[in-house]
Amino acid sequence: MEPLNLNGLPEGPLLLVDSAPIIYLLEAHPTFMPRFQPLFDAHAAGTLRFAVTTLTIAEVLTGPLTQGDEALARRYRSILESWEPIAPDSGIAESAARLRASLNLKLADAVQASTALAINGAALVTHDRDFSRIRSLRVISRAAQPPASPPRSYPTDPSGFASQTSIQ
Repeated sequence: MEPLNLNGLPEGPLLLVDSAPIIYLLEAHPTFMPRFQPLFDAHAAGTLRFAVTTLTIAEVLTGPLTQGDEALARRYRSILESWEPIAPDSGIAESAARLRASLNLKLADAVQASTALAINGAALVTHDRDFSRIRSLRVISRAAQPPASPPRSYPTDPSGFASQTSIQ
């Protein structure tokens, strides 16, 4: 599987990152992590910035909390909050509703897309969701393939995440 194409991004771009790429990195998913690794490497090198929605934070924390691993959940939260957390406001909510009504998107997808547009993000980074109908939004994703479910197991030792992203 080819790495993501990050060509054509402006200098120092702000990217909104959906939950699946983050989970793939945290879990060292053998198939999908290599695809998204260049993105996290570029972030660690300081060549791009990340934003995440509070919805993404909730999705990423669900795994460790389901396993009762409070320490891991705190570590993940600390990392995610070191990026640029965005809490949807009423403007983003209305924009999401308009996207849902006009494009029949799922609510979570509409919130992610609306947030990326609201923060003037250079792109939305996601796994396999189809945002092609939103012409004003660049989407960085894996190549079109049949959808795969995000993995559901979570590591108990997050040390690999810190070493891979240079975030302590």
